Amino acid sequence: MTGRELDGYWKTVVNTLRDGIMIVNTRGAIVSVNRAFEQITGYDREELIGKSCEILHCDTCARARAEGGAFWCSLYLSEEAEQRKCQIRRKDGREIQALKNAAILRDAEGNVIGAVETLADLSEITEKENQIEAFRRQLHSEDEFHGIVGSSAAMQRVFAMIENAAASDAPVIIYGESGTGKELVSRAIHDIGLRRTRPFVKVNCASLTESLLESELFGHVRGAYTGAYKDRVGRFELANKGDIFLDEIGDLPIPTQTKLLRVLEEKIVERVGSSTPITTDVRIISATNKDLLQLVEQGAYRQDFYFRINVIPIVLPPLRQRVDDIPLLAEKFFNKLRLKSGKELAGISRETMELLVNHSWPGNVRELKGAFEYAFVTCHEEMIQPIHLPETILRPKAAETAAKKKAFSLKEIEKQELLEVLERTGGNQSKAAEILGVSRVTVWNRMRRFGIDAKRTIETRG
Repeated sequence: MTGRELDGYWKTVVNTLRDGIMIVNTRGAIVSVNRAFEQITGYDREELIGKSCEILHCDTCARARAEGGAFWCSLYLSEEAEQRKCQIRRKDGREIQALKNAAILRDAEGNVIGAVETLADLSEITEKENQIEAFRRQLHSEDEFHGIVGSSAAMQRVFAMIENAAASDAPVIIYGESGTGKELVSRAIHDIGLRRTRPFVKVNCASLTESLLESELFGHVRGAYTGAYKDRVGRFELANKGDIFLDEIGDLPIPTQTKLLRVLEEKIVERVGSSTPITTDVRIISATNKDLLQLVEQGAYRQDFYFRINVIPIVLPPLRQRVDDIPLLAEKFFNKLRLKSGKELAGISRETMELLVNHSWPGNVRELKGAFEYAFVTCHEEMIQPIHLPETILRPKAAETAAKKKAFSLKEIEKQELLEVLERTGGNQSKAAEILGVSRVTVWNRMRRFGIDAKRTIETRG
């Protein structure tokens, strides 16, 4: 291959590159550019050759000249510039972000004869970064409370209760239908609570058999049962000094309730197969979609255990009772999925939003999130239309089940709890306060708020 042929090949290679290449002489005049450089700057080759490289208005070069560099560019002082971000101005006046590399060119005798510079257009990357930052701001907007979205009055009350619970070390129980975000609430309590620097351990009480659940909670020793080949640390030990989240605590078997009651009262656990007590300091945060008071009345739940875990109840409203939050949640899920999927969807149509607001959402926030995951798969248009939603949402409202779960009432739960305790203590407010884990003044205030006359109530119930 001759030198002339090699020069021809190099010209083809240089014009194939996506990065722009510019060669300048010692006076800063442009002597050569490749095709990519023309595309990035918007100038034709003829408009650039012979012109000063100042035509690009590069901000890094401008700063170097302002600082009184001895040559046309500070490159001649450092002899190279690697991976330097800069901003240049295109022919059409638009400013674009670029990444440049540069190096000195020398002849055979070592004399400086010019420089070569490459430019990579960062416009698309910068735009994506701006979009991501915008999405981040939206996902952490003022309508969020530690990852929980809501501006409705009902959710503001929940947020206030979360803050109150976080400032306490007493057991917390979160009531709410399936899909209302009970785990998010438990996480928020931990994240802003007194034990936030300690472990946060989660256990689903409904997913394991009684024997496996006890092993999961308290651990076991080797040989405790078939398959127990080695000692195992339980979740309570792992959560020591921190918080443990017991989800679906309404499904807890009574024998396990009995053992958990001892943990709460004595602050010790015993591994399955062992009688050696292990001290543990754990705050319990529990959650259920069941009416525990009803279970107590039916004999399916221990009353003393109920009173022990029900110190700070937080009731999450179902989505149908916080309709004002549906557009906020819809926008959150839309932006999150658009960022994750990379789909260039413009938004949610007005008709779609009306359907979302008018749906009863038996599956609550979880169902709404699933609806958007479905829509991002089916939508190949600019906007999410009603046809892109799951069939269950498109059905007429009359076809939906009329039987809806009765929402929990925090006031009613507190009132019933207080009545049960007062009946149990024969109206003794001091003993009632001790059982509830609150002060006598708190018991008196609750009685006044609920209009309870202890003596008359006990005589009536008796």
